[in-house]
Amino acid sequence: MYGRKLNFWGWVAAVLVAACLSVGASAAETGAGLGNKVCLSCHDGTSGKLQGAGAEGAKRELHGVPVGAFAKSVHSGMECIACHLEITDSVAPHKRAVGEKRPDCVQCHQRMKAALTQEKVAGERRQIQAVSDNIDSYKTSLHARVNADDPTRSNASCNDCHDVHSFNVPARGTPERTEWRLAIADLCGRCHEDQLKVWSKSVHGREVKQKHNAQAAGCADCHTAHSVKGTSSDGAKLAITANCGTCHSKQYASYRSTYHGQVNTLGYTQTAKCFDCHGSHDIEPPTDPKSKMNIENRLESCQECHSGKKAIPLASAGFTSFSPHGTTNNFSAYPQIWIANKIMIQLLLGTFGFFWLHTLLWFYREFKERRERQSQPHVKLDALPELPVKLQGKHFQRFSRTWRIAHLTFALSLMTLTMTGIPLFYPQSPWAKPLMILLNGPHTAGLIHRVSAVIFAGVFFWHLVYILVRIGRDWKNFKIFGPNSMVPGPQDLKDIVAMFKWFLGKAPRPVFDRWTYWEKFDYWAPFWGVTIIGVSGIMMWVPHITARFLPGWVFNVAAIFHSEEAFLAVVFLFTVHFFNNHFRPDRFPLDRVMFTGTVTLEELQHDHPLQYQRLLESGELEQHLVDAPSPTFVRLSTVLGFTLIVVGLTLLTLVGIGFFTSV
Repeated sequence: MYGRKLNFWGWVAAVLVAACLSVGASAAETGAGLGNKVCLSCHDGTSGKLQGAGAEGAKRELHGVPVGAFAKSVHSGMECIACHLEITDSVAPHKRAVGEKRPDCVQCHQRMKAALTQEKVAGERRQIQAVSDNIDSYKTSLHARVNADDPTRSNASCNDCHDVHSFNVPARGTPERTEWRLAIADLCGRCHEDQLKVWSKSVHGREVKQKHNAQAAGCADCHTAHSVKGTSSDGAKLAITANCGTCHSKQYASYRSTYHGQVNTLGYTQTAKCFDCHGSHDIEPPTDPKSKMNIENRLESCQECHSGKKAIPLASAGFTSFSPHGTTNNFSAYPQIWIANKIMIQLLLGTFGFFWLHTLLWFYREFKERRERQSQPHVKLDALPELPVKLQGKHFQRFSRTWRIAHLTFALSLMTLTMTGIPLFYPQSPWAKPLMILLNGPHTAGLIHRVSAVIFAGVFFWHLVYILVRIGRDWKNFKIFGPNSMVPGPQDLKDIVAMFKWFLGKAPRPVFDRWTYWEKFDYWAPFWGVTIIGVSGIMMWVPHITARFLPGWVFNVAAIFHSEEAFLAVVFLFTVHFFNNHFRPDRFPLDRVMFTGTVTLEELQHDHPLQYQRLLESGELEQHLVDAPSPTFVRLSTVLGFTLIVVGLTLLTLVGIGFFTSV
């Protein structure tokens, strides 16, 4: 129609004319002869006042149009009555067309968008869409709301900011563009005088007003241009915080890795935002004595949130050395954080490197041998005597009811801890916000998390007491490296070597007594896991107490230890532990022993032949034999087992998505 080389805004104006005149054809017809020349003969800014235009014949000042500026504006190609649809004649005071309102930028631009529905010029369509999006944003903004003092007008109209008779957006990179941007704050200050005065004295204001730095933050950079929200609303708080990150990208990234930023990223505003710590209109660099983050003022600033009210303890002196923007890749600035991160990386790589290799090789060997013997699910060990007839059909009691309940409680509490913790660990993941909504927000999720942590720790400490009591009752017969001991010994190292030889086809599969080396690892892993996760979690749970005795950087270190050890525990349990107990070929898809508590004697012979032989020779085997569990109990155990596996794998999937989408 006009071609891509045509000035875009002139083209927009032409479309506006066509769109508005087509919709308001009746008004245009009745206003025939009201061309711009006629309108400007009075409204050119030189005609003074017009008698009889006001109430009771009082003189009223005419609205003057700056003719020179209008000729250069984006609306210069338009007729006045394209917007002033309510005007029907050239006699003052003008008659008003029935049903037509005063000029409305919103309606006009929406008409323009409708007229362009079938337009094929993609570049122009994108820009028209951008204008339309601005209109849509404005309609939901604080400015578009009805003014409380004058219900006939909005808080701010398009004309209040843009002056439609002279509006123009200079091209990027031009001096005019720089001047236009530098003037935005003064434009906002027409209504927001107090805020302008405070901002003008801040580090941002000085950059703009004194140094004429057009890149420094102005009103629209923080509050946005068209979708301005009330600053007390959650939407505004989140938007302003995100807008800080457009200039301070590194600081914003480090902020989002802290608890404050994680909650903010999930869409909640109860934790500290940028302006809570640094101020808003009166922001100053931390080196300035007036800054809220100056070392002399920092504790007082922290206490604005950590005030001792609403169950939030009062901030202690140690808070001042907390690093809200600490990173793991800067040893000179944050040595403690760097060291903590490197320790956890080595722990993760070492643990996963060994056990994932162990799992893959085991799967390969088990699958290969299972395929070779086809229908025989277990290896028949020729060295073991035949099963006595009277024992056939019996089951071996491997775990008591108490142990099974403890295991189930441990598993459920750990899964709950995972579910309530991972949204904070991966707040940018696509599933994080829906999951946090399901948990009723960070406050409820945190409460559930802490209750689960207490249960988890309770089972752990109950177990310690139970074991110590049992050892104490029979301490004379207790052997630290004996067959019933979970303490790793020299034999376990030999078993590891023998197992890898079997993996590689260099030797037969080793035989084990009551506990295998991987079962001992599963047993001892919670000892360091509970210690690391528990201690770091308590430190963050009661920060006011921690900060009384320790420097603030321990919170940065505690957060790393807590999250990375939790990641290690979750991924290990739902990969290695699940494989060792459920997914290896001779156990797939489920081992019910931890739910029923019993195994067949054939299974005992296969998995723990040395224990079977030892108990059989000593005559103790029958003491551990019980009847097979009922079919109903087996079915219930199966349902419970599969449910836990599905939940575990679901949590593992969420962690995987979070890990790969946050890298």
